[in-house]
Amino acid sequence: MKNIAEIRDCFGCGLCAKVCAHEVIDIRLNEKGFYQPYITDPAKCVECGLCIRVCSFMNHSGTPSPVKCYAAWSKDAGVRMTSTSGGVSYEIARHLMGVGYGFCGVRYNSDKHRAEHYIAETVEDLHWSKGSKYLPSYTLEAFTRIDPRKKYMVVGTPCQIASFRNYTELFRCQDNFLLVDFFCHGVPSSLLWEKYLTRHGSGLGKIRSATWRNKDNGWRRSYCITLDGSKKVYRSSGRDEFYTMFLGDACLGKACYSSCRFKSDKSYADIRIGDFWGERYKDDQAGVNAVVAFTERGDRVLRDADLELKEFSFAEVSEGQMVSNAEYQCFYPLVMKGLGSRFNLLPLLSGMVYLYRKLKSWR
Repeated sequence: MKNIAEIRDCFGCGLCAKVCAHEVIDIRLNEKGFYQPYITDPAKCVECGLCIRVCSFMNHSGTPSPVKCYAAWSKDAGVRMTSTSGGVSYEIARHLMGVGYGFCGVRYNSDKHRAEHYIAETVEDLHWSKGSKYLPSYTLEAFTRIDPRKKYMVVGTPCQIASFRNYTELFRCQDNFLLVDFFCHGVPSSLLWEKYLTRHGSGLGKIRSATWRNKDNGWRRSYCITLDGSKKVYRSSGRDEFYTMFLGDACLGKACYSSCRFKSDKSYADIRIGDFWGERYKDDQAGVNAVVAFTERGDRVLRDADLELKEFSFAEVSEGQMVSNAEYQCFYPLVMKGLGSRFNLLPLLSGMVYLYRKLKSWR
């Protein structure tokens, strides 16, 4: 294989497009609502193979063992309260920007209704990266802007970061990058979000922002979607259709079921972040991060940032996190066909998934 032309249903990380000097690779949504590479002009491909070499979907290699594991949170109560859990990613970014790093993370683009990587120019720009975005992230524009001769902190899904690690090793610029990933459940189809917005965004006016979690009811009960419109605000309650589908593994990318190699303690990042779901902080409603340093450099950065750190074993830090890939569901083809329909079948589809999971739990 000379290029990525034959790769389908991959991680959609976009590093193949970044590394292509002849700019013949584009990253677009496929019919299932996931990002995928496309060769735009095969005649211009010189078959250098760089796109294959950076691809974490194609390349398998061992991962380092954890160096240190922590429960962690920002010492700034305001940062902690406005973050999904403890505000660790924000504090790392704020510290590194103070010593000359750029920041590449994910924000929600309310004009295009998508999650996308962006480059923060100032510390004030970091607030866009706060909070979870349970959507496929479009990386190409931001990744293309990254200059390997400069220093950056890059945050992404484990598969995105694995490809980025390949990129830094290929161009021997590892020392310029601090890579951060997170305990990942999987990535749902953007078609799910499209149907959700159509159903619940009607009458709100222009959607100015979307959040997938908030602490109105405390950190442990934070799974609530909020759509802030110009006319009014929608907040999910009860059995939410988006979370039924997402957490029910009904419409994740195919690679999330079959090709993910990054669960638990398998990471190519310097630092992995998540929620500390274990018993230790079950009564804490402000939010606590589970943090794993996979490199000595990552551990130094954690200790230099404005964070409270409490060291624990990996078993304690990773309690409640997925240890294996999501299970492929028998109704997956039906769900994907329904999400791609011109009709909004989301209530029917989420009801089917909910009933299936209930029946399965009773067996």
